[in-house]
Amino acid sequence: MTTINGEVAAGFEPVREAFAANFAENGDVGAAVCVYQDGRPVVDLWGGVADPETGLPWTRDTLQLVYSATKGATATAVHMLVERGQLDLDAPVAKYWPEFAEGGKVDITVRWLLSHQAGLVALDQPVPLVEALAWHPMVAALAAQCPQWTPGTAHGYHGRTWGWLVGEVVRRVSGRSPGRFFADEIAGPLGLDFFIGLPVRERDRVSWMVYQPPKVDLTTVPPEDLPEELRDLVAAWRDPNSLSNRAFAVTDPTEIDFNSPQVQAAELPASNGVGTARSLARMYAAVIGEVDGVRLLTPETVASATREQASGKDQVMVVPSRFSTGYMLPTGDNPMTGPNAFGHTGRGGSLGFADPEHGIAFGYAMNNIIGGPDDVRAMSLVDALCRSLG
Repeated sequence: MTTINGEVAAGFEPVREAFAANFAENGDVGAAVCVYQDGRPVVDLWGGVADPETGLPWTRDTLQLVYSATKGATATAVHMLVERGQLDLDAPVAKYWPEFAEGGKVDITVRWLLSHQAGLVALDQPVPLVEALAWHPMVAALAAQCPQWTPGTAHGYHGRTWGWLVGEVVRRVSGRSPGRFFADEIAGPLGLDFFIGLPVRERDRVSWMVYQPPKVDLTTVPPEDLPEELRDLVAAWRDPNSLSNRAFAVTDPTEIDFNSPQVQAAELPASNGVGTARSLARMYAAVIGEVDGVRLLTPETVASATREQASGKDQVMVVPSRFSTGYMLPTGDNPMTGPNAFGHTGRGGSLGFADPEHGIAFGYAMNNIIGGPDDVRAMSLVDALCRSLG
């Protein structure tokens, strides 16, 4: 039986029970979950092992790469610039990044970048990975790229490219790289253990990710045997030229080893944030309220930032999705505590979100990357949190 460490406030015991069940029944190897309510922590739990090969235990300060949950951190940085009057979401991207106007992109707005409506999910020519990690070659490739659809007419998840696109706007406007801006303006004031671009000194605290293949490879199942709602998605997976595949093939090689020190040290504002569940929850708590004297965004900015911008069938994920200006919004497959919640999931199960209606901020990080319909861990934690809230 896995030992569960940490604290839970009275009334939130169901979250501890669900967290323990994730180890016993749902595949967690090492993990942490944290919940803030009205600016104070009410759940702060961790357990398991950070490195399955050595048995190194997961401690209070273990760091975990959270994949696309990073997008919520980057979106928050953008809205801080908007609130300060330095960035206009409805201005053309080319106002801040003139080279971006190439390839018929002169009218693409910053808002469309953030809400996955720009059509820049893929590249005609992938960029060598070592150059992509160096930032500028990928930015130049995206500036030259033509959109995959007429911008503003559809949306599709910019899983990889979003970080360079949005991050370059942050860099042009603030004069700082997105990782540096986050460190200076968000992580520093809040005392967060969260990095976009991991410093070498923090490397020994990072857990080792393990990858669990799905119980059934849906691409091997005859189409007529698939549930109707999955047929279009599986067909896209089978097609190497589909946007579903090309969106995650923007580098050469296509596969990126996110356990690699070089990958974790680079700044990938869409996908390689490294931190604790506690820091995810604390950041979102400071987005919707005050935490130890720090508030990141005003209520007016939060309301604007979380208003739905795109919904319906996603051109990349081939299932319905909903986005505000940078944040994911609740759907059936994206568990949160209420209709006004916002945040972001990450590959394999990580999740961070805020719910202004309930004063809740949530963070979950884990090193067993499952994902897909087999993974119920985040959903079980959110369900338990909902029961705690009554």
